[in-house]
Amino acid sequence: MTLAFVVPGLDEATSEKAIAILQNRLSQEQEAALVLKHAHWNVTGPNFIAVHEMLDPEVESVLAQADETAERIATLGGTPDGRPDTVVRNRTWKPFDVEGRAGTEEYLKALIEYYDAFIAEDRKAVAELDELDFVSSNIIQDHVQQLEKFHWFMRSHLA
Repeated sequence: MTLAFVVPGLDEATSEKAIAILQNRLSQEQEAALVLKHAHWNVTGPNFIAVHEMLDPEVESVLAQADETAERIATLGGTPDGRPDTVVRNRTWKPFDVEGRAGTEEYLKALIEYYDAFIAEDRKAVAELDELDFVSSNIIQDHVQQLEKFHWFMRSHLA
């Protein structure tokens, strides 16, 4: 990886490590927006409208997280990669497994499972970034807080 520059207070090796972690998070943020939109389009059955309308704001939230993560990568001198093949190549989490039309309960259970991994991966990134770059860590910490809130919404909907 060739960095365009290094921010003051970080060396190149530290920046490269932080960028690699952030790129992984960017990939899952991008994928999560697609997964959520897929569920939005295909959810059916009881509570359809509640779940359908609950998903779109989360799509926007996750896309905003992706933008913030990409901008942090660029700030660190890296090049954020948003190509679909990069998302797949960077996947360290289980893919979302609901296809086509399905009921609200099935989609919410699958999304909760997806978010379990999403939040766990973000928390792991926070721990790693704490050692490298507290600014990047703080960004992902904020993302975790937002993801956990939506995770709560989904679990509460099924309670």
